[in-house]
Amino acid sequence: MTDGAQTGAQAGPGLRYPFPEPPGEGTLARIAEGVFWARLPLPMALDHVNAYIFDDGDGWTVFDTGFDTTRTRGIWVKLLAGPLRGKQVRRVIASHHHPDHIGLAGWFLAGGAELWTSRTAWLFARMLVLDVQDRPLPETAEFWRRSGMDAAILHQRLQERPFNFADVVAPLPLGFHQLCEGQVFRTAGRDWDVRLGQGHAPDQITLWSRDCPLVVGADQLLPSISPNLGVYATEPEADPVAAWLDSCARFQGFARADHLVLPGHKLPFTGLPFRLLQKIENHHGALRRLIAHLASPRRASECFAPLFKREITAATYGLALAEAVGHLNHLVATGQARRWADDDGVWLWQTLA
Repeated sequence: MTDGAQTGAQAGPGLRYPFPEPPGEGTLARIAEGVFWARLPLPMALDHVNAYIFDDGDGWTVFDTGFDTTRTRGIWVKLLAGPLRGKQVRRVIASHHHPDHIGLAGWFLAGGAELWTSRTAWLFARMLVLDVQDRPLPETAEFWRRSGMDAAILHQRLQERPFNFADVVAPLPLGFHQLCEGQVFRTAGRDWDVRLGQGHAPDQITLWSRDCPLVVGADQLLPSISPNLGVYATEPEADPVAAWLDSCARFQGFARADHLVLPGHKLPFTGLPFRLLQKIENHHGALRRLIAHLASPRRASECFAPLFKREITAATYGLALAEAVGHLNHLVATGQARRWADDDGVWLWQTLA
């Protein structure tokens, strides 16, 4: 979901971008002493993910890795032989279980690194990389149908091999090191408080430096977009919007205007208190528009316009449907709407009088 914040040197009364250009492919940008930024390509509309590298003296700690693709492996080989000066990657931190963030963790681990992440992220990633499907599972197909997926799109998807984590995530070994809420983690000569965010992914890791204004925000703290808050067949009654809003509110107690936030996508930025307010209002605004739209009964697939305010293409249809269900579930959970099934078993939502 886009939310109106602009990119560039400055955007809004409190958002600034000290690094207006990302590093080129196969190069690094120095963020602070011992902290570096790399950008890795993704084959989708959001065409990149950020990785951060921390200098631990005798080796490196890598925060997020990108997809496991030939191109991304080649970029890391170039970085390790060049600007990273041949030192070993000793730790990989995966901020959360999504493949653009954990995809190459297993590749680094095969070279001697250790994986550090939340228990939930490891469990999800380990489960999903072992779950290879040739066609969508019946539960997934039924969830799509009940959510009101367009009949032609549903028919096409049922004939195709779905996206599998194993397509872009290297095999993950059995062991990992757990990062927990409230833990203090040391890297790049600094102590960092571990704070977990919710909504986009369960137990997503953010790191907050204790001795300088640096925050590694992953997808929990993005400057000009909000990450997907989707609901899927695995947990069809989930309310990721509530978890997201709760996390934003909790982070307000720690955020400072001078924090330099290192996000999972887009550009590093300052103005975190303003950005958290903006993120909260973005979703409240979407919910207000959705409530008005639900004066008449609607399927989830009929709720794209008020939520996203832009055309949804075939490439983004699945994510849009998942996020629409997420917002609709939130209205039901908070007593602002009801859900029932029509004669075909497809869910309808309507606001309560």
